[in-house]
Amino acid sequence: MKKKTGVEKNVKLIAPCGLYCGDCILRKGEIADMARDLRKKLREEKFSRQAKGLSMFLKPLADYEQCYETLGAMVRLRCRHACYEGGGPPFCKMRACCKKKNIPGCWECEDFETCSKLDFLKPVHGDAHIKNLRRLKRKGMKAFVTGKRDW
Repeated sequence: MKKKTGVEKNVKLIAPCGLYCGDCILRKGEIADMARDLRKKLREEKFSRQAKGLSMFLKPLADYEQCYETLGAMVRLRCRHACYEGGGPPFCKMRACCKKKNIPGCWECEDFETCSKLDFLKPVHGDAHIKNLRRLKRKGMKAFVTGKRDW
């Protein structure tokens, strides 16, 4: 059996929407790890007591429990798998659409420039995914993983 090269492995990190899972902060897990570690330290130090006592002097500490829950949500944002391996948002309409059309990604679809399924990415990514889809269509998957990408 032939061993896969780095480029072949990295091609699997291209999401159907044109984003690259290898660049994703959620997949890297750094924020999830830091949030997990901070929650652990806060529990060990019983910081909820400190926050309650100090909240009369430092008003934002009155919201400590909400902050702690937010850190928990950040821990759950970890994405252990690339989109094609079942990672990414479970509601991903692009992945389902590409699977239905039997194509690797939206760049193979003639309607990607105007597809409303991609709209949910705009608040976070602007038009980076569209730029990437154009690049993928023009240069192909192997050139995409070794070249410039937008996030």
